[in-house]
Amino acid sequence: MLSRYEQFTSVISGIYRYIQKIERDEMVKYGFKGSFAEYLIAIDRYEEGITASALSEICEKDKAAISRVIAEMEAKELVYRETNGETRYRARVHLTPKGKDAAEHIRSRAKLAVEIAGKELDAETRAFFYSTLGRIASNLQALSKEGLPEHAHPSDEA
Repeated sequence: MLSRYEQFTSVISGIYRYIQKIERDEMVKYGFKGSFAEYLIAIDRYEEGITASALSEICEKDKAAISRVIAEMEAKELVYRETNGETRYRARVHLTPKGKDAAEHIRSRAKLAVEIAGKELDAETRAFFYSTLGRIASNLQALSKEGLPEHAHPSDEA
């Protein structure tokens, strides 16, 4: 029998792998990397643009990775930087029309994927699921910052 830890990590890891595969499959239609999907959607939420630093925080990626992906997306003409005399890292990143089209495509396809993935869930179950998942994420975030307590013992259920 799988422990709760094994079951939880296996399911979460599987979900993440499936999401990445769907992103890759959709982005390849544009000739782009699957990882661009997350960034394009995030940038699209900020009409006034977003700095690389803020994008790094939102996507929870290190600054070097964000700099690389922004440079790649610039080369593919998906984004542009508005420098206004700032350094490139402090410049606001905006979507180009081509980037907006790609973000729209991703958003539409993601909405369809989420609908299909949750097709057996009613609104109440879905709300409970997201609330519970949010609580788990928040607790894990706190644990990742504070560390596990040294003298606590797991219950037999774990």
